[in-house]
Amino acid sequence: MRRKVWPSCRNKRPLAEHLNTGNGNFFEDFRLGQLIRHNPARTLTQADQTLYTALFGARFAPQNDLTCAQALGFKDRPLDDMLVFHIVFGKTVQDISLNAVANLGYADCRFLAPVYPGDTIGAVSEVIGMRENQNRESGIVYVRSRGFNQHGQDVLTYVRWVMVRKRSPEAAVPPASVPELPKAVAPSALVVSAARSALPDKSRQGSGGPLWFEDYSKGDRFNHADGVTVEEAEHMLATRLYHNNARVHFNAHAERSGRFGKRIVYGGHVISIARAMSFNGIENAWFVAAINAGRHVSPCFGGDTVYAWTEVTDTHALEAAPGWGALRLRTIATKDEDCSSFPDRAADGTFKPSVILELDYWVLVPRA
Repeated sequence: MRRKVWPSCRNKRPLAEHLNTGNGNFFEDFRLGQLIRHNPARTLTQADQTLYTALFGARFAPQNDLTCAQALGFKDRPLDDMLVFHIVFGKTVQDISLNAVANLGYADCRFLAPVYPGDTIGAVSEVIGMRENQNRESGIVYVRSRGFNQHGQDVLTYVRWVMVRKRSPEAAVPPASVPELPKAVAPSALVVSAARSALPDKSRQGSGGPLWFEDYSKGDRFNHADGVTVEEAEHMLATRLYHNNARVHFNAHAERSGRFGKRIVYGGHVISIARAMSFNGIENAWFVAAINAGRHVSPCFGGDTVYAWTEVTDTHALEAAPGWGALRLRTIATKDEDCSSFPDRAADGTFKPSVILELDYWVLVPRA
């Protein structure tokens, strides 16, 4: 008996040829100047903030205390700055770094406006640089990504560069083009998103610490003391929260034959742990204003215990916002070594084996 072929199936290509199965882009798929809109947009709620707090335990006042937030002029508690960063970053993974070998660094990251529960965040990226590696098996892609809310207002912008596999080593690629990037965000470019430039006294109540902007000096060091063991379930849950679907974080079966023989922890997970830990000693660093540079020195894995310490590398009183000052911080995170001895670079300039993160960033602290 002749099998009936339905009209809707005539002249169709095989299913695997025309459905997007989520394979992501390879190095040769990118083009200089290419603009990539990342879908879908994401409406964030207080539940997202609650889950983020459960995962990392950040205790900074305006994100936890509605009274403090309203005293600063916010209509609600703003969402944690690093949660916003991870949401925007996560939206770019499918298109930019699903086939990444490694995320190499960040630059010129600026937080531009508060994000509130109920805001819808979209993201778009522009390819601003490309450079093929000598082995022709991969290349480095530079992108500027920006997150914006439902009103079209930018809330975040940053540059990152990522090493991406090639689909074919023989594939032709454009000539190398590497963008010039600032070594640091200028203090004049920092945005104070609080509506009030001068703080009412009641906003200082219950802040969690006695030190304000004037109490910090260049060279101050803080051992944040706490250690946090990274659980497999927690780092995967956090990464799913951001829609970051990079395979190296989830697929234990595939990663057993990968570079490390097991899943690696998303580098942003370590950043969030270190930021939450920094409350011990820098309790009134209420907002992250900018990230100057970031380096994931070595990988972190489930079962590793993360510690952190921070050095104040600069201070700057903000003329445009008299109630605020900016601290430039350098935070080092380690695994399985506490930071009482401030582990850093060895005598030859290389990092100690325990160091997994170096982060250079600006925070906003109220003035006394």
